[in-house]
Amino acid sequence: MPSNSSVALHPIVERVTQRIIERSRPTRTAYLDLIERSREQGLNRPQLSCGNLAHGFAASGEDKTLIKSGKAMNIGIVTAYNDMLSAHQPYGRYPEQIKIFAREVGATAQVAGGVPAMCDGVTQGQDSMELSLFSRDNIAMAAVVGLSHAMFEGALLLGICDKIVPGLLIGSLRFGHLPTILVPAGPMPSGLPNKEKVRIRQLYAEGKVGRDELLESESASYHSPGTCTFYGTANSNQMMMEMMGLHMPGSSFVQPGLKLRQELTRAAVHRITRIGWDGDDYRPLGLCVDEKAIVNAIAGLLATGGSTNHVIHLPAIARAAGIQIDWDDMDELSRAVPLIASVYPNGAGDVNAFAAAGGMPYVIRELIGAGLAHADIMTVYGKSLEEGAQEPVMDGDTLKWRAAPEVSGDEKMLRPVAAPFQQEGGFRLLKGNLGRGTIKVSAVDPSRWTIEAPCRVFSDQNDVLAAFKAGELEKDVVVVVRFQGPASNGMPELHKLTPPLGVLQDRGFKVALVTDGRMSGASGKVPAAIHVSPEAKTGGPLAKLRDGDIVRVCADTGELAALVDAAEWSARENAPAPEAAMGVGRELFALMRLHSDEAERGGSAMLAAAGL
Repeated sequence: MPSNSSVALHPIVERVTQRIIERSRPTRTAYLDLIERSREQGLNRPQLSCGNLAHGFAASGEDKTLIKSGKAMNIGIVTAYNDMLSAHQPYGRYPEQIKIFAREVGATAQVAGGVPAMCDGVTQGQDSMELSLFSRDNIAMAAVVGLSHAMFEGALLLGICDKIVPGLLIGSLRFGHLPTILVPAGPMPSGLPNKEKVRIRQLYAEGKVGRDELLESESASYHSPGTCTFYGTANSNQMMMEMMGLHMPGSSFVQPGLKLRQELTRAAVHRITRIGWDGDDYRPLGLCVDEKAIVNAIAGLLATGGSTNHVIHLPAIARAAGIQIDWDDMDELSRAVPLIASVYPNGAGDVNAFAAAGGMPYVIRELIGAGLAHADIMTVYGKSLEEGAQEPVMDGDTLKWRAAPEVSGDEKMLRPVAAPFQQEGGFRLLKGNLGRGTIKVSAVDPSRWTIEAPCRVFSDQNDVLAAFKAGELEKDVVVVVRFQGPASNGMPELHKLTPPLGVLQDRGFKVALVTDGRMSGASGKVPAAIHVSPEAKTGGPLAKLRDGDIVRVCADTGELAALVDAAEWSARENAPAPEAAMGVGRELFALMRLHSDEAERGGSAMLAAAGL
């Protein structure tokens, strides 16, 4: 394929990258020292005692002799398999397959450990959603426990969905001296069209259809093994892994059960054995995930209109590698990177339609060609990210890659940088006397980028639904849902608010949401100022708001403000926080709530406590 390596970086991309490098210099240097020591002097298989080693291969069957000899790479598999989560159900057979594929090239593989895999689709709107964000810390720690056995010279990470990929990466980056590849399993086939799904949800919110009709609609949407097909956090995860060069090229959106899917897994296993530390092509995870790779992930997020959750996850992932980013970096990059994909909820088609139109290989080629992504990163597969601009195909029984298409297969889904859906990315930083927050505008009509209206203040999303059903929100309104941050209740997504707020907007009212909580990766057409920091629980100004205050949310100017007299505002007392709820194990996460940091830092108790 033709090289774009000589293309000059966009000046904003260059400026932001250099700022991140300078800001991160002390912590990045310390991190690189850590992984160098881990390789040279840290715990590894040859250092294990005979008793340690015997325990490590006791149940390894036909691989026991080779593991015992220490003469071949032993691959640690960290798996998020469960068969309740559709995206992860296909992973059930992967360890068995990976062991076979490893033997083909003289290596071995063992399951180092399993990590929890929470399905936000199941817990959305339920009390258990308050465990969701902190499950990322739990996943990271579980990955660390698995890899801490020091039996491994490389790692394969089996995970796809919301907190799972970030958690796997954060944990594995503490073993950044190991070469590591993430192995996806792919999306389910397309089901009920997304517009029809939204229509039924809004009819249910209005009481015009019943639960049976709603359940039939949802079952037709989420219907088989594989990732949900809307462009939420799970599929945004896959996009980021490709932009960072941590997947085999083009592997994100190949459906489960296909021969091509299996061959991509085989290719990942074979590849990991070639990039170990005893060869001449050593590619440790900690060097692959550098400042440029993080900027690439942000650029991909902006170009494709990805999940709002990643403005929390990316800072946490970066910190685990000694890299410091903030929302100003993302906001500035958003002014340079255009929106070139329109995937539901930003558009009508799903990720299968996106992949058919050219998918990630096309996006990578376009962004590199426009100087909006760094080609010169260390990928797991080749000399640069340019090799990621290829799509995998089967030639008989042989896996091959071909260059990304020069032209989009469907310009309603995917467009060139020269003719984007929007000239800027879908992210805006908001700030003012209500704090700092973020807004995703890629799916919001520009006529609704500025909302100024009296607010109604709530501390529970169920109270919002009750007010909606009672007709109390039939007006121009800014709905404020506070005490939803990490320190208060674990920062649940407030996805169940989308249908009723959408109904109000469709009825002609000016509507916005302001919260220190999260919205789903499927955030859509209603303007929402989210992740507001500092959060109300820790003294943030949302705690000062009262019903009827005029609130201004403006994505055009980046304003998030209560239009209240300054003296009155300063004199107001903060509203008291609700007491922490118990049940579904929330009480066991009290330590995480107590020590968590703000959303802009990643909302992590673990990283805050570690001083990273």
